[in-house]
Amino acid sequence: MADTVYKETRKKHNLTRDEVCDEASLLNFPLQPERLERIENGKFNITPDEVLLLSKIYGEPTLCNHFCSRECPIGKKYVPKVEVKDLSQIVLEMLSSLNWMKKSQERLIEITANGQINDDEIKDFVSIQRKLESLSITIESLQLWVEQMLADQKINLEKYNEIINE
Repeated sequence: MADTVYKETRKKHNLTRDEVCDEASLLNFPLQPERLERIENGKFNITPDEVLLLSKIYGEPTLCNHFCSRECPIGKKYVPKVEVKDLSQIVLEMLSSLNWMKKSQERLIEITANGQINDDEIKDFVSIQRKLESLSITIESLQLWVEQMLADQKINLEKYNEIINE
């Protein structure tokens, strides 16, 4: 059996289960090495709180998207899988989608003006809907990139929070 993402991530950070559990205790979250082992070996389902904890300990916000998009029954249906990308790629994808949407906005207005989607409009509507979904995933990718940069201390967390909370 292949290692779970939780085991791979712990190994990537060269931590033992005991070290992870000690760090969890410092964060006032009791986690026993035996439970972590069972989670890592796929014998116990991880809880959302445990995912948040491990994400914080490892500095890996991608664990949250992994859990929500691949393991959570609700998230599997509603949360897209987000890839970690370079900022330049994210920005180019976003600009491409926004340019496409600008060109498509008149058609979207035509389609939706009467509050219904007619049979001859469905194809165009679905095309626009898919592009909007793609843009949404690109936005989520940007958010994940920011969270990773904050976790890696490549963005000043204090300054970032100060501006966010203005």
